[in-house]
Amino acid sequence: MVKSIQTKEYAYFVERLKKARLEAGLTQVQAAKKLGRPQSHISNVESGQQRVDVVELKRFAKIYNKDINYFL
Repeated sequence: MVKSIQTKEYAYFVERLKKARLEAGLTQVQAAKKLGRPQSHISNVESGQQRVDVVELKRFAKIYNKDINYFL
């Protein structure tokens, strides 16, 4: 069984997440500060090493000024 973190769909999701951050003009450090997390968390999420739950996805969408559907 393939873990969802390794699927093409999840790779697309993290690609969109990183793109949204860059479009928002934020560095990983700035995004992490807005989320109250360390920069390493953003790095791990964007590299697909760490999963994002729905609650955190809503927070990402808010700080990146994107509709949640942008990431799907």
